[in-house]
Amino acid sequence: MSRGKEALANHFGVDPDDIDWEPRYNIAPTQQVLVIRQDRKQPIRHASAMRWGLIPHWATDPAIGVQTINARSETIATKPAFRESIQKRRCLVPADGFYEWKRSTRVKQPFCFEVRSGELFAFAGLWDRWRSSEGNLVESCTIVTTTPNRLLADIHSRMPVILSPADYDLWLDPGMTNVAAALDMLRPHDASLMNGFPVSTRVNAVANDDAECSLRISISQPAPLLFD
Repeated sequence: MSRGKEALANHFGVDPDDIDWEPRYNIAPTQQVLVIRQDRKQPIRHASAMRWGLIPHWATDPAIGVQTINARSETIATKPAFRESIQKRRCLVPADGFYEWKRSTRVKQPFCFEVRSGELFAFAGLWDRWRSSEGNLVESCTIVTTTPNRLLADIHSRMPVILSPADYDLWLDPGMTNVAAALDMLRPHDASLMNGFPVSTRVNAVANDDAECSLRISISQPAPLLFD
């Protein structure tokens, strides 16, 4: 998520002073991501950072979060890790692009996918709050996935759910506990509103987190191998 506070505040309707975030270009599971939630008592949105990889409040071991970075929309209402959150704890995960990898004979080629020409958008997310035996509180989240649209179908068998801005209010509303209505928003994004392009294999290393990670490369030239 490479955008600054002002752009995030304008798009998501939050106070810029509420946003503690520096631009990122290569975020990995278990790291912090920015999320948007709605206040339970009034229709005000708040931004906060959460661990990517949902730890259910009932978990005995936080390591479960490594397995819950994504939640499949088809089973989200029945899986113990997510079924309460889809009803009560939904959030937006702001983004302006995401990576998926296509395997070739030599290397997994990363692609960057955007909405239109890199505009801000939001993944459908769920969150939970877990307390350790020592009393430490951890807020964590997961990104909901669905079947791929025609743009991603050749690259990956899944894609993250990108919510329409028209759905933000209903998705965030903590008073909306109709699971069927929430599930109805979880569909592949219109491929005609997206574009994708190959990027450098630098993004394959979590340590690389700069603007070069998301720059378009020419696929006619093999992407440089990270480890040759």
